[in-house]
Amino acid sequence: MNYLSVEGLTKTYGERVIFRDLTFGIDQGQKVAIVAKNGTGKTTLLKCLMDLEPYDEGRVVYRNDVSLAFMEQTENLDDNHTILEEVFSHDLPELKVVKAYNQAMKSGDQQKVEAIFQELTELNAWDFEVRVNQILSVLKLDDSDKKIGLLSGGEKKRVALAKVLISNADFLILDEPTNHLDLDMIEWLEEYLSKSKSTLLMVTHDRYFLEVVCDTILEMDDETIYKYKGNFSYYLEKKAERQEQLQSTVEKAKNLFKKELDWVRRQPKARGTKQKARLDSFQEIKKVASQRLDEDEMELPVKMERLGTKIVELHHISKSFGDKVILNDLTYNFQRKERLGVVGNNGTGKSTFLNIIQGLLPADKGKVVVGDTVRFGYYNQELIKVDEDKKVIDVIRDIAEFIPLEKGRQLSAAQFLERFLFPRSMHYNFVHKLSGGERRRLKLMTVLMSNPNFLILDEPTNDLDIFVMSVLEEYLRSFEGCLIVVSHDRYFMDKMVDHLFVFEGQGKVVDILGNYTEYRKLKSQQKKEEKPIQEEKLVAEAPKVEDNKPKKKLSFKERSEFDQIEKEMEQLEIEKEELTSQLSDGSLSGEEIMKVGNRLAEVVSLIESKTDRWLELSEYI
Repeated sequence: MNYLSVEGLTKTYGERVIFRDLTFGIDQGQKVAIVAKNGTGKTTLLKCLMDLEPYDEGRVVYRNDVSLAFMEQTENLDDNHTILEEVFSHDLPELKVVKAYNQAMKSGDQQKVEAIFQELTELNAWDFEVRVNQILSVLKLDDSDKKIGLLSGGEKKRVALAKVLISNADFLILDEPTNHLDLDMIEWLEEYLSKSKSTLLMVTHDRYFLEVVCDTILEMDDETIYKYKGNFSYYLEKKAERQEQLQSTVEKAKNLFKKELDWVRRQPKARGTKQKARLDSFQEIKKVASQRLDEDEMELPVKMERLGTKIVELHHISKSFGDKVILNDLTYNFQRKERLGVVGNNGTGKSTFLNIIQGLLPADKGKVVVGDTVRFGYYNQELIKVDEDKKVIDVIRDIAEFIPLEKGRQLSAAQFLERFLFPRSMHYNFVHKLSGGERRRLKLMTVLMSNPNFLILDEPTNDLDIFVMSVLEEYLRSFEGCLIVVSHDRYFMDKMVDHLFVFEGQGKVVDILGNYTEYRKLKSQQKKEEKPIQEEKLVAEAPKVEDNKPKKKLSFKERSEFDQIEKEMEQLEIEKEELTSQLSDGSLSGEEIMKVGNRLAEVVSLIESKTDRWLELSEYI
């Protein structure tokens, strides 16, 4: 069933064509991602699809009965609302009654609580309330009475995401949903959207997210759109094939162009009809032969100042803000070519740690010793601060006209811009004309152009497209200095770092050897080991099936578990009916109503989890 049809969509800003004659469709249940270089119009396209931005030509048609929810990059929230009021600002009957129930519970109005219970039961809204509370909890929005106007930018982003997820819409359109989420939130969202029945269209630069969640990739390039029916790996494979074919076509056109050019030069001015047709064909060949193929990867052996034996030493560093402990007696010495990743939940002190290393923030206790040869390059999350009326190339030239390479070579400011996917046509654009992603890319270039030997990158991949990230990864592979990376991009972290500082809160920092994926495996294993040991069962376990053999039937233990779950689900359903009946008969006091309501929410949650396990086991019955 088709949910969205886009036909011949064209959008321009003055003489600049953003996209031309885009035609594609999205069917029910599809999970689609749009990928493109920054500045090619991904966000503009989403706004056109939501009728928030006018387009020049074409049609956007949704199925009549489809409900939509849109998450923008810039949050469109009411500062006077509380978090709860904002996420409940939908016209769903279930949401309205859950909202009324929460308000009655907070006000302690027992009469109102009793009155609302009947409506909750009739709408079967208990499941809905459990889901709302889960989403707010995972996104760390527990203080639901806090006003939107008092929230940080990251918290507002999470409220906007919660609002869209809670809407229960048929079709979700998400613009950079993983920005400002910590790693645990990103992995939860990944699982949530993978299991969701909603149709999905999103823009994201998180490559693991694209791999796990999406089944279709739309690439915007050359003012048009290319469709790939598969996940991110499939897209990379097919795109490489497309580029190879294009390369072959261009090479053939170049050879033919040389022959035709000789013919054109030899012809007299007066031409017949046959000659004119050949001349028109020549113009088409010239157009194909003139295509420039972008090379997204690069090799830049930068000549940097050599690091001495003493780099950065941290001696018994401690730092607190009031009662909140950030660092507690941390001692560490950085070595040459060190590649450190820093991970931890938001607010655990990652950025504070980076500022202390550079002397931008004093430690409460301890000493930071920085070697004489160390030259820091620091990229943080703030937007570039330059004159808005300055041209792009002048921003780079103000730092250096040339960047030194190995063996006496050098790279000009213009060449450096091209390597980071700023084509010559953009070099003389004014800064105020750049998109958010292009500004971040320009700031990153100013940091790299200063030729540091100790590079600190705080969330470098936010708002950078996957093509620029590929370029950055190539640059960092040949970087011979020390590198510290704070990032929620798991793919980037896996490729760049050798070990991790894990900020666990309350000043605890754990040093773990390996990349992010290895750390998550270790964490998962620790969680399993921390689970309470189950009571020994009298029944013997069947021999374990080897991992490499396909599972064909349940073990004796799993069969017993399957039978037990069926009995437990039956009992839980009976209990759910009894609790629902108690809430409906009106004989309970206010305190009893609250107690029964809380138990009903627990029972609903248990039924869901046991149903999932029952379905998993039933596949092998």
